[in-house]
Amino acid sequence: MVDISGPQLRSALRGLDKVWVTIVAILAALAVFAPAQIWPTLLFTSKALLNTAPFIIFAVLAVAYMKATGAETLLAKAFEGNQVRMIVLAALLGGLSPFCSCEVIPFIAAMLALGAPLGAVMAFWLASPLMDPAMFLITSGELGWNFAIGKTVSAVGLGLFGGFATMLLARTVVFADPLREKPQVGGCCGVQKPFEGKPVWMFWIEDNRTQVFRHNILENGHFLLKWLALAYVFESLMVRYIPAEKIADVLGGEGIGTIILGAVVGAPAYLNGYAAVPLVSGLLEKGMSDGAAMSFVVAGGVSSIPAAIAVWALVKPRVFAAYLGFAITGAVLAGLAWQAVA
Repeated sequence: MVDISGPQLRSALRGLDKVWVTIVAILAALAVFAPAQIWPTLLFTSKALLNTAPFIIFAVLAVAYMKATGAETLLAKAFEGNQVRMIVLAALLGGLSPFCSCEVIPFIAAMLALGAPLGAVMAFWLASPLMDPAMFLITSGELGWNFAIGKTVSAVGLGLFGGFATMLLARTVVFADPLREKPQVGGCCGVQKPFEGKPVWMFWIEDNRTQVFRHNILENGHFLLKWLALAYVFESLMVRYIPAEKIADVLGGEGIGTIILGAVVGAPAYLNGYAAVPLVSGLLEKGMSDGAAMSFVVAGGVSSIPAAIAVWALVKPRVFAAYLGFAITGAVLAGLAWQAVA
């Protein structure tokens, strides 16, 4: 009999994936306290994952292709030339790039070391965690193309807002000497160094690029599967146990109050960009206003723990506070705009 007590047991527990552990814990709790709900939850989650599967597969393949070809190197051009041009390109590319929040850290650290202006960096920081090719497809599959396009426009708009505001305030005490003395450039996930040089579109001719393609398919596929599974489990319980009128009373209606509340709630309550999509879908069905939904996903995406760590690791607290301020203000503006056109 093998003894796995003490340090070995703690090491084994640390190695468990917290998302899958949470899913198992929820199902175990249902088995004890509400056994009749287990099958409906599993059925709801399975059906939702099957409906989303085509978007997941396409998104995983698209991101893996971008990684394997080295198309990420094209982003560096956003940080060359006139500062206004840099901010515009940084916001556009940040809203469309395949970087996760962890991968932004070493990329931005390198750009800052090369002397890129903080306004362009801020534009990229704000836009990057809100949208990427995979998230666009997942969002469009669950919430519709209009919402996905609206969130993309909001991501770029938030980047422009924060970038130009930072440029105008660059000489103030808030943004003076913004970097930490020894920035932490590590990531919270397996960050791969991007390929250098021109992209190789036919990546399969090189073994190392083929390995990167295969690795990203497995890594991103698992990442999306676990977070969406958790989100659908939460959504099934939300549909079952949260009265629709409660959501409608708090986050319904067309007033600015619900949009501000959506941003304020979204900042600390946001789990993950992919997990938020089905949760927002459930909230909309319960009566959440369109504007509150948009402010929730925008504020939550920028202030989520991985995205916030990327900023906190590199800059001083006052710059981090400005980052959060831009996020909340931009989220409210995005919610108001979406409420007006939705």
